[in-house]
Amino acid sequence: QVQLVESGGGLVQPGESLRLSCAASGSISSIVTMGWYRQAPGKQRELVARITDGSSTNYADSVKGRFTISRDIAKNTVYLQMNSLKPEDTALYYCHSSTRYSRVYWGQGTQVTVSS
Repeated sequence: QVQLVESGGGLVQPGESLRLSCAASGSISSIVTMGWYRQAPGKQRELVARITDGSSTNYADSVKGRFTISRDIAKNTVYLQMNSLKPEDTALYYCHSSTRYSRVYWGQGTQVTVSS
């Protein structure tokens, strides 16, 4: 079992930055991929960014050049640095992980609101 807890969301104005954190616990050694998804009201949940155990990354086209995903193995934590935030980035952001046994886990979500 893997537990994921997100933090760092909040209310910011367009152009500002936020850094989301996702702390993992449980069967941490089984994790091979971690990432961030987001879901706005009335919309489908979508992939924002993903990082593998080999540190390969991929991003949604809408966030390329603005968001950066990274890992701190010692702290069992994944981060999402979000720069140049836009109102379109407003959503509930979920941490996601997959394990070597092909199981998927989700965090509870942290709200990001970008508004002037």
